[in-house]
Amino acid sequence: MDLAEERAAYVALALTPGIGAVRLAALLDRFGSALGALSAPFAFLGTVPGLTRAAATAVANATLEQGVKAIAAAEEQGGACLLATDPGFPAALREIPDPPPLLFVMGDLALLGRPAVAVVGSRDNSAYGAEVCRAIAGGAAAAGLCIVSGMARGLDAAAHRAALDAEGATIGILGNGLGVVYPAANRPLYEMMAARGLLLTEFAPGERPGVGAFPRRNRLISGLARVTVVIEAAAGSGALITVGTALAQGKDVMAVPGNVTSATSVGTNQLIRDGAEPLLELGDLLAHFEGLRRPEAPLQVGLAVPPPPDLPPLERLLLEALTSGPVSVDQLVARSGRTAAEALAALSALELRGLVREERGCMVAAGPEKCLSR
Repeated sequence: MDLAEERAAYVALALTPGIGAVRLAALLDRFGSALGALSAPFAFLGTVPGLTRAAATAVANATLEQGVKAIAAAEEQGGACLLATDPGFPAALREIPDPPPLLFVMGDLALLGRPAVAVVGSRDNSAYGAEVCRAIAGGAAAAGLCIVSGMARGLDAAAHRAALDAEGATIGILGNGLGVVYPAANRPLYEMMAARGLLLTEFAPGERPGVGAFPRRNRLISGLARVTVVIEAAAGSGALITVGTALAQGKDVMAVPGNVTSATSVGTNQLIRDGAEPLLELGDLLAHFEGLRRPEAPLQVGLAVPPPPDLPPLERLLLEALTSGPVSVDQLVARSGRTAAEALAALSALELRGLVREERGCMVAAGPEKCLSR
């Protein structure tokens, strides 16, 4: 048997709509190989247990070339394809309900063997949430944990960047294929993750996010991690979907308590009320892992965090301009003494790092307040 063709046939079957890990295993068992299943007549496909007529039709229309192209596309991006049968495939994802039959990865594959914590939260987070996220994700990464999150704007991006700032390990789970940056504002983060962390997805290279993509992504986020930490989550937040997948997988869930009057803390406070373990200091999280050094000082929630030492001068200037309260974007551009394009690029970089956020036309480094005219 040509191993390259067998591998491409497996990829073609795994990417066929309606064929998950269970049906793929049934096909391999019935025909002895992926190539055998891919070339089987439609009438024979109908004899495979659990394979519906629609799924059998999809398999009959799948081609070896589709698998060849997907593997080549991943390699062109600088990535690779991991099959569930490969030694490097993460064992944790073999054990979850609805396991992925394959993964497309780009970056440091060694991170798949590190003890991991999932850090998730609101896309529309508060400054409190961003501050706590940086402290938890950065501290956990410095202690040796791999930070897993979903590459979304808001706290996902803040968690990844905090891990990178701490020179630690981080894995970004995509709801789309390699080569697609979503949201577009995360392109700098995407490139840093590919270079210094790991990007992982079960979607084919170039595939755009579609209906149901992010809930499927979320099961991989919790599946890779021993503990899922929720920083902030409004009622109905997507972060709560990750909580559901973590519980279904038998994983521990921790939540950061928040202001009871804050919409972004409704979900986390309810989780604690319903039995989730509150995360009050970094040691609470590290206690779930053996062999990690507990920090000497407790997590300083709600206190100012010094800006990262590697901030470029323009970003530092803009951040310092926000220390006394919100400032309009136009005023920040004027204060910068640089072109609008340069100032806006610096503000975007600060937002990506979770150091500032936009609120009603203002940039803020603290909780949402009325925009001040300066």
